[in-house]
Amino acid sequence: MVKVNSKPIAKGPRYIVSACLVGKNCVYDGSSKYYNPRVKELLDSGMAVALCPEELGGLKVPRPPVEIFAGSGEDVLAGRAYVFNKEGKDVTINIIKGAKEFLNIADEYAIREAILKARSPSCGCGRIYDGTFTNKLKNGNGVTAALLLRNNIRVITDEEFLRGRVSSSSKKNSKKVTRSRTVKNAKNNKYGKRQKSKTR
Repeated sequence: MVKVNSKPIAKGPRYIVSACLVGKNCVYDGSSKYYNPRVKELLDSGMAVALCPEELGGLKVPRPPVEIFAGSGEDVLAGRAYVFNKEGKDVTINIIKGAKEFLNIADEYAIREAILKARSPSCGCGRIYDGTFTNKLKNGNGVTAALLLRNNIRVITDEEFLRGRVSSSSKKNSKKVTRSRTVKNAKNNKYGKRQKSKTR
């Protein structure tokens, strides 16, 4: 069993979140610059577990930044695209491994909703960096986000969370808002559903 944090997990709405959002120094440059106090409140209250899929995949901190080349997270899972770091090293295996571990832990706690770092090649949802390391964006999901969506786990970004797309105090509203996003993603992405023959 992987120890995800020292606090007991509360009953009720539960989330799995990107560890960089709660202040862990797991960003590629070793910082915690994406710290989000509202997401940290979920962790402190026992409503969330926090993990970094890139660390779960074996990438060290600090590390060169990584981006998906010629595709999206869905394409990476299907073997049609690859993930490289800025030095040109192929880290696809690490990114996929981390995504699987992240999903396994979500399943272990029966977590059905994730709050992930926007634009990340692992955690981004809807828009991710385009693979040129020039801060340009393209449509698509990161590898971890794509795998979670495939397995019917609702995904929103930290930016959407801050805009009130999900309320930690309202389970009903959380389900209503995030269900519409999942349905939309599934319609636009044939990999939105679980495919037991691949990657799992």
